[in-house]
Amino acid sequence: MILYLETSDLVKLYAEESDSNVISDRVQAADIVATSILSYAEARAALSRKSREKGIDEKEYQRVKTELDMDWEHYFILNLTNDLVKSAGDLAEKHALRGFDALHLASAVAINRLTSLPVTFSSSDARLRSAAQDEGLTMA
Repeated sequence: MILYLETSDLVKLYAEESDSNVISDRVQAADIVATSILSYAEARAALSRKSREKGIDEKEYQRVKTELDMDWEHYFILNLTNDLVKSAGDLAEKHALRGFDALHLASAVAINRLTSLPVTFSSSDARLRSAAQDEGLTMA
């Protein structure tokens, strides 16, 4: 099974949040963990915000940054292409999604079309989960 992690759930692997254990279990059960190249910048921004707002201390922040960098090499990363960006535009319009959410959804839909392996979509965003389900993705 391919697990597509949208950034809201990716961050849960590195910062203790509600459902962090659930996301960790999903990752352990997956054959492949996939995400968009966008997730790196989004995750670093979220972790940096947690550090600035004292949700994690500086030592923990440095540790999770290093952990993210090490793990990043093992994720299947979808790069942005012109076709993917256009697909995201269509999905944003169809489902009233924000731009980056639409790019994540377009990435997961693209993987689903390209492989015979089952793709499971994991996100903490209710609107994005609903759109993913509407697009035929299996929800985590």
